[in-house]
Amino acid sequence: MKVVILAGGFGSRLSEYTEIIPKPMVKIGNDPILMHIIKIYAKFGYNDFYIALGYKSDVIIDYFMKYKYSEKINNSNDENITSYQLDDLKLKINLIHTGKNSMTGGRLKRLEKYIGKQRFMLTYGDGLSDINLHALSEFHTSHGKLATVTAVRPPARFGVLQLNGDKVISFKEKSQLDEGWINGGFFIIEPEFFSFIKNDETFLEREPLEKAALLDQLRAYKHNGFWQCMDTKRDKDKLESMYITGDIKWEK
Repeated sequence: MKVVILAGGFGSRLSEYTEIIPKPMVKIGNDPILMHIIKIYAKFGYNDFYIALGYKSDVIIDYFMKYKYSEKINNSNDENITSYQLDDLKLKINLIHTGKNSMTGGRLKRLEKYIGKQRFMLTYGDGLSDINLHALSEFHTSHGKLATVTAVRPPARFGVLQLNGDKVISFKEKSQLDEGWINGGFFIIEPEFFSFIKNDETFLEREPLEKAALLDQLRAYKHNGFWQCMDTKRDKDKLESMYITGDIKWEK
């Protein structure tokens, strides 16, 4: 299966870094988070990547152009795509311009001609997980619907207080199990799903996925293991701390 990574957003909530580089290029340890995501898929044998570029796309292109083991692949006369073979990881990286201001659905729609009429994987350029992608694929195949989204529980952030006036009756550290399920990325999608996306202004998370749910064409793969997005500097610092201490859950 081809793997699509949405890497074109502005990353405004991580402006400490994204004024200079796009969010997928913010480093965790020695590598940008984009490479950590790519390696999650590569570990399961997926080796054909389609990176949807937008904001500061030149930074991502420059990274792969200068990557030590990369070899540029000549494409047709399509000026929107640049491809590289990464010899050390034995995978192909296709970098596609999808518009600076396109929304998530619009970026995906622009990749339709490159994906073709086949099932594909999709995720965001800012989330890490120890998800079993083979189990995800088996789940998707089993239900026969157009799309699967990985459901995760958001990391717990706050303690829970039970109050009677200003008196604290109980204090309990909040756990992930107290949270509801949220969209964790790591989708598998059938090509017919493209028809749900109108144009560049379409948010993937609104009309397309809402319509799929309404038509009973969306299923959730519940992942109870590690998942962490990198929305803010706090998130970035948490992932960096895990990397430094060797607690790299997304690589295990």
